[in-house]
Amino acid sequence: MASTEVKIPPETDRDTYLDELPDEVEMSLFDHLEELRLRIFYCLIAAGFGMVGCFIFVKPLVKLLQVPANGVKFLQLAPGEFFFVSLKVAGYSGILVASPFILYQIAQFVLPGLTRRERRLLAPIFLGSSVLFFAGLAFAYLALIPAALQFFINYGADVVEQAWSIDRYFELVLLLMFSTGLAFQIPIVQLILGFLNIISSQQMISGWRFVVLGSVVLGAILTPSTDPLTQSLLAGAVLGLYFGGIGMVKLTGH
Repeated sequence: MASTEVKIPPETDRDTYLDELPDEVEMSLFDHLEELRLRIFYCLIAAGFGMVGCFIFVKPLVKLLQVPANGVKFLQLAPGEFFFVSLKVAGYSGILVASPFILYQIAQFVLPGLTRRERRLLAPIFLGSSVLFFAGLAFAYLALIPAALQFFINYGADVVEQAWSIDRYFELVLLLMFSTGLAFQIPIVQLILGFLNIISSQQMISGWRFVVLGSVVLGAILTPSTDPLTQSLLAGAVLGLYFGGIGMVKLTGH
């Protein structure tokens, strides 16, 4: 009985295959700009629908974001202040709701210009970026915001009564949550740099001193509350993410 032998292509042929552009289409600069305009338009429409939907249910979202304040009284110091706060909360939440569709549009725009090798990295990057961003939001909500608020409450407890402007409170909370979500993208950036052979895991390890200093500076910049406890927590999280990213880059062989 004859046996069939599976032929494995030479390594050079395999590399050539992976470096090919499977969907390469000749497009003029105008065509690229037109497609970019359409993708942006679709993203704006999706974000708009998300914001409208979140605005309908904005009061439960506002109450959820007030939980870390632990019973502090909120004041509306100007006419319509709560309305504009509602718009801010609906805006941020709407973008989050529409983010899967926005990521899909980004993927569809960049996909034709990627080789087969690069496409293998696209799905893990998008998935990992989304998971890390929402992990950053959860970390800010459960750890950073309560720590910052407790610091401010305890600092002036024997001097002033705690009654906060609702607009200032939500400005602090929303900025802290989204800046933390962005900070949690550090491992994704490391993976991209390692995959592109711009920097290796060994080089990342050798620069740990600069990373420690950078994490402290980043914690100070991204923390709108300016209290040392919140800055230290964020700096510690950034360091943990950085060294975790090094481990992931090392696992990929870079």
